[in-house]
Amino acid sequence: MRTCTVCLKPFEPRFSTLQSVCGLRCALKIPALERKAERAATNARRDKIKTRTDWAKEAQEQVNRYVRLRDHHLGCISCDKPASWPGQWHASHFRSVGAASAVRFHLWNIRKSCSVCNNWKSGNLSEYEPRLRALIGDERVDWLRAQNQRAEYSVAYLQRLKAVFAKRAVRARRRTDNQ
Repeated sequence: MRTCTVCLKPFEPRFSTLQSVCGLRCALKIPALERKAERAATNARRDKIKTRTDWAKEAQEQVNRYVRLRDHHLGCISCDKPASWPGQWHASHFRSVGAASAVRFHLWNIRKSCSVCNNWKSGNLSEYEPRLRALIGDERVDWLRAQNQRAEYSVAYLQRLKAVFAKRAVRARRRTDNQ
């Protein structure tokens, strides 16, 4: 015999020894906050087992999402596809993550690009560089070219970066929806 956690009446579990409510009516009354707390605890357990690589991937996803929203009105940086092109858009790095991880998350280094240029033409750098120079200037592009060091980001930094760019992406989405 157990006591229902919602109506506090005694009941005999019919489905499982883990059953905590007497029936469907009480199950539907379980406060949403309890379910939300359970989800938060589950997410916290998941976060504890993530590696630095997992966090870097998630942070990069948020940065890329923000860049695509920031550049929503622009066409491909590497070719002449307009912003109205119906295909898939990527966030393309001028300096690759493998070659210059120190500027992996730097916004000067990332621009919206079509999937064709980014995937099949390896960024189409012969067209990317002159267009990037026209967009941000020679000094900044030269600075990006000079960044050859590798960087190892801490988990705390990557978590913060992910949170910051997730918020920036939400704001950018609101701005684009209001236009």
